[in-house]
Amino acid sequence: MSEVRHRGSCLCGECVYEVRGALRDVIACHCTQCRKQTGHFMAATSALKADFHLVRAAPLRWYRASAQAERGFCATCGSTLFWRADGEEEISITAGTLDGPTGLKIEGHIFCADKGDYYSIPDEGYRLAQWK
Repeated sequence: MSEVRHRGSCLCGECVYEVRGALRDVIACHCTQCRKQTGHFMAATSALKADFHLVRAAPLRWYRASAQAERGFCATCGSTLFWRADGEEEISITAGTLDGPTGLKIEGHIFCADKGDYYSIPDEGYRLAQWK
């Protein structure tokens, strides 16, 4: 088994996870669902599910947010933790839940057409009105 490269948790520390492989740089998602769930926009990295391990997950709950995906959160403290699409090999992980330093950077922004009217998206990285 390869060594743990990254570790993270929710705010209360009851949901803990580890990643034993590489993380993708962060994508900022401005879709309405992500804004409603986080209160702003979602900043998430991702890892292969095969490299992802839940160390402690008793309060972890999954919410079926659409017909294609579900969102994981801590039922104790409410922290937004994960997003996973049905049938995909990767799991998205909210970047703020990772213990630092991570060495990650924001690589781009998606669903920019849905962004809130109270902020601007910086010019760095790519900007997509929609995703895929």
